[in-house]
Amino acid sequence: MPKTSARLLALLSLLQARRDWPGALLAERLDVSPRTVRRDIDRLRELGYPVAAFKGPEGGYRLEAGAGLPPLLFDDEQAVALALALQVVTTSGAGVEEAAARALTTVRQVMPARLRNRVDALKVTTVRQPAAGQAAEAGGDTLMALSGAVHAREELRFDYASPDLGSDRPPRRVQPHHLVTYAGRWYLVAWDLDRDDWRTFRADRITPRIPTGPRFTPREVPGGDVAAFVAGRFRGSGPLGDWPCRGEVILRTSAAAVLPYTLDAVVEELGPDRCRLVVGAWSWPALAAALGRFDAGIEVIGPPELRDAFAHLARRYAEAAGTPSLSP
Repeated sequence: MPKTSARLLALLSLLQARRDWPGALLAERLDVSPRTVRRDIDRLRELGYPVAAFKGPEGGYRLEAGAGLPPLLFDDEQAVALALALQVVTTSGAGVEEAAARALTTVRQVMPARLRNRVDALKVTTVRQPAAGQAAEAGGDTLMALSGAVHAREELRFDYASPDLGSDRPPRRVQPHHLVTYAGRWYLVAWDLDRDDWRTFRADRITPRIPTGPRFTPREVPGGDVAAFVAGRFRGSGPLGDWPCRGEVILRTSAAAVLPYTLDAVVEELGPDRCRLVVGAWSWPALAAALGRFDAGIEVIGPPELRDAFAHLARRYAEAAGTPSLSP
């Protein structure tokens, strides 16, 4: 018979695995008597676990949700996943960053050394939160391999599956610098040794090769801010992340209707049905098209390039609708 402490952990793990457990089946799984199971259930209750007994042909037990949070039991993968999620939340802007940081410290303190070392090697930068329905797709093993190389400052070789370039290509050789989340996806920011330039790679397309390469001295990310650098890359702008095209308009709709769909724009309420919007995009037609999605009257304040882009789209849309354009 296992010792009481080990048996309690095994019993708790079983109770967390399914909703209802017949008492006889628990006794069989733990290789103890039904009487020992009843005593162990009482011990769990004393520790704060709300274990309820249910009646039936066999009778049994159920671990229910309680008013308080008793000690929890996690396997290795669950503990690492929890620490990873908490680290992302600490930079999420969700208003619970301080609580997440305290929770991460608590989880780390009770981890065995082998897991604590893995979690310490995992450093994540969150640049932009995902839109509804988006999620990070990279596997946990890949993320751990990438974060380990970043932490150890070791050169990395990997196969990269790019739809544009095909799969029959030599492996990439990089100096990995940051593991980043942007709009629900994971990216590796790295110095590409073969192209002698900075690159961002989607982590879900990376298949790391082992062993890793020699250690390197990290370079500084352009601008010194990895979040601004990554945001700038996705906008098609310079390293400091400013949009190459930025315009100002007045929309004939409320600021409340605009705010949920603007990430880094400046929105100023001018009245119940009018607001001023300063926003950027990677091109003038893209900016004009993005403003058109609000389905509201638009008054262009500037610059002239934005007004020209609206005229360009108007001609294109008129042709698509089969309506002759009124201007060349």
